[in-house]
Amino acid sequence: MPDLIGLAIVFLILALIAYIFGARGIAGLSMNIAKWLVIIFIVLAIISLFL
Repeated sequence: MPDLIGLAIVFLILALIAYIFGARGIAGLSMNIAKWLVIIFIVLAIISLFL
């Protein structure tokens, strides 16, 4: 599971860099991927608490 958070951070940094350079489409896509990775991480963390 730590890999999901690492990937989310990488996509967040990529989104911030893309936004700074004006590539808003890539920034939006990267933020969307980072958001879903964090959601998946949280869901898996909650499931692992109960198992």
